Amino acid sequence: MKAKEVRQTFIDFFKERDHASVRSSSLIPRDDPSLLFTNAGMNQFKNVFLGKEKAKHPRLVNSQKCIRVSGKHNDLEDVGYDAFHHTFFEMLGNWSFGDYYKEEAIRWAWELMTEVWQLPKDRLWATVYEKDDEAAELWKKVTDIEPERVLRFGKKDNFWEMGETGPCGPCSEIHYYVGEDVSKQDRKQINASPQYWELWNLVFIQNNLNPDGSVDDLPLKHVDTGAGLERITAVLQNKTSDYETDLFQPLTRRLEEITTTQCEDHPVAYRAITDHARMLSFAIADGVLPSNEGRGHVSRRILRRAARFGRELGFHEPFLYRLAETVIEEMGEVYPELVERKAHVEKVLEVEEIKFNETLDRGLEQFERITENLSGETIPGEDAFRLYDTYGFPLDLTKQMAKEKGLGVETAGFEREMTRQRERARSEARFSFDPSLKQWTVVTEGDDSEFLGYTDLSSESFIRRYQESSGHILVVLDKTPFYGEQGGQVGDTGILTGDGFRLEVTDTVKDGDTHIHVGTFLERAEITSERVTAQVEGERRKKITLNHTATHLLHRALKLVLGDHVQQAGSLVGPDYLRFDFTHYEKVSPEELRKIEDIVNREIRNNTELDISVRDFHEAREGGAVAIFEEKYGAQVRVISIGDFSKELCGGVHVKRTGDIGFFKITEESSLASGVRRLFAVTGVGAVEHVARRFESLSKVRELLNAPADEIVDRVVALLEQRKKLEKDLKKRRSSGGGDKLARMLKESREVGNHRILVSRVEEDDLDHLKQVGDHLIEVLGSGIGVLGTSIETKPSLVCVVSPDLVREGIRADDLAKSFGKKLGGGGGGKPHLATAGGKNSKRLDTVLREILDELTLLLKGTDV
Repeated sequence: MKAKEVRQTFIDFFKERDHASVRSSSLIPRDDPSLLFTNAGMNQFKNVFLGKEKAKHPRLVNSQKCIRVSGKHNDLEDVGYDAFHHTFFEMLGNWSFGDYYKEEAIRWAWELMTEVWQLPKDRLWATVYEKDDEAAELWKKVTDIEPERVLRFGKKDNFWEMGETGPCGPCSEIHYYVGEDVSKQDRKQINASPQYWELWNLVFIQNNLNPDGSVDDLPLKHVDTGAGLERITAVLQNKTSDYETDLFQPLTRRLEEITTTQCEDHPVAYRAITDHARMLSFAIADGVLPSNEGRGHVSRRILRRAARFGRELGFHEPFLYRLAETVIEEMGEVYPELVERKAHVEKVLEVEEIKFNETLDRGLEQFERITENLSGETIPGEDAFRLYDTYGFPLDLTKQMAKEKGLGVETAGFEREMTRQRERARSEARFSFDPSLKQWTVVTEGDDSEFLGYTDLSSESFIRRYQESSGHILVVLDKTPFYGEQGGQVGDTGILTGDGFRLEVTDTVKDGDTHIHVGTFLERAEITSERVTAQVEGERRKKITLNHTATHLLHRALKLVLGDHVQQAGSLVGPDYLRFDFTHYEKVSPEELRKIEDIVNREIRNNTELDISVRDFHEAREGGAVAIFEEKYGAQVRVISIGDFSKELCGGVHVKRTGDIGFFKITEESSLASGVRRLFAVTGVGAVEHVARRFESLSKVRELLNAPADEIVDRVVALLEQRKKLEKDLKKRRSSGGGDKLARMLKESREVGNHRILVSRVEEDDLDHLKQVGDHLIEVLGSGIGVLGTSIETKPSLVCVVSPDLVREGIRADDLAKSFGKKLGGGGGGKPHLATAGGKNSKRLDTVLREILDELTLLLKGTDV
């Protein structure tokens, strides 16, 4: 049975039992900051388990793409060294949301395993949580498993937690014996021997784990199961390794084709590379770009781990993007986002690997030097950090190479160095809240947050509940015209008016499907009625609408001008401007920006009527609608079509016709991260005002230069050239005069034995030039020490130089500069042969120079003893 048949059989089995099939969610958890990656099938249903959202269907089934490389679930260091650990895998799962529970979950799992897949019962074992008597009895009651094959284990093995916090509960696992001799099975080896593979985990979610470690009962009991497709496929195909299945063999064959090696000669490298190629392809397709932070850092680590294994196979040029092509060919039918973003995935992998290859060889040489000179069996943390900081080696890559040599790495020292270097980013100041911190005051019962804002800017609504948080009043309505921040579009503002009170809404945010109006009282500081009039600020909404539709036009124009590899990587749609982040590996030229603007404005002039429809997700995608990385889509989606020019899935608000936008102007283009560019743009009146301001500035420049508009550029270029020539002449005069000054000063220097001391005050207005004079002084000083002092903008500065022979004897310019700087009320530092110092009070400069001369005289007398 091929892997695709295993996947489909699982889904069909549960569809026959009234489960609705849902597609895999993104590898980037959209509503859970506690997770870097989606690591289980249940992640997308966390709010359902917590009671924040209602399930669209009480029973669901799917195959979920997952990554486990960090935090609680981290398999990275095992990948390549055994038969079944992976960074990326597919989790087959079926769910019940307050519907069926343990009995059905256990019975159906046994039925699928033994009757549909026909796994031999004498190789299967079931484990339950030691305190879960109910599950233990059900295994014996609703299946024909031999009673002695039902085992109890503690919390470590049979109590499931999604992360540090969140839904959790006891679980029951199904294990399969893969050994050759069935008669040699031993119950004591379950969860202990690699000959017993865990195939399926049936989680009975009935608790919520709090940050303090305590657990609460959830409102309803749920079932969440997870069965790894890779491992089940290996069993059904009678393989002893996941890597021998048809999920990995096409990659293995491709790797053998593009190199002269064979898998059997390099099994660890082949397993690691093929696994990492799958993980990277899926992660990049879902919007994860290699970087130095968060999930991007994890992605970069894995790419570099794969690239290093590639050297073992003789690769010195990028090769991972060639494997990505095979991943997409094999998996694209099930996961169409791979096909849609093929060019983007391959380009990211190629560019990242080129960047790493530039330093990899030098890093490997440095690693060899470190290990050759090692006195013990552990690489110091400082050396591991230098490999990371200078050569881009992630810590786990260094640990991997050390392991191959039988060495360890001092991780504590590495972390100390990392902590010293790390700069903590400051989060943007904005209103934030946790609606679970305080008890809501319930006003009326019923469903909430029916959104009317696509057609209406006002409504008569009932208040469902409210609370006070961080000085704001949070209000939830039964229906609302206010758009909650989502998909890059900012939340609406406006007014809620009730009987005797008015509330200014300063923001609207979403918690699951609930719109929360954040505001402050304008009149009377309490809510006194059930009903309110909800009024959105119309002019602000209109501006947002223009900018949102413009992002769709911009996205398409970027692809037309720059290429199909361009993907939206983020956006912010506000009333005053739009911000658009996109994948591209070089600066967008002025000519390209002009073409992009021209295309967008052409579509605006076409005044095309927008077609907005609600369709089934798969139907919309098959019809060519573009899905965005950062979005979370339901089964039914809104499709925004702009003629034949653009078709995207979007839940935001839009104009009726493109002509409503009026005018579009890009105001800024910059780099956001490696492989990501950022554009700012304005529309409508804002765009007209922007152009008017720029024209006013141009007119002022024209007046200052006394030149026609079409000659301004030439005039500015001429002025810059003139300035450059003047600076060059000034520098030349300074340099030519410096030699004469030094010659005069050297005649007045003090000789101490075989050494010379020059301490003098000079007139310089630039520290860089003072250092240049110091460089000249070293050349003519011979054996000795020189200290030159000056006052720059009322503050004293020194340059200290020490001849090479004295540096070898332990006299360092940086040490002297630190000491002399303290005398001036400051500090200093630099290199052993040349350093600088500075202070706060120039009035002490002459006195300090005299003290320095005496100290250096005593110092050099000591060297001649």
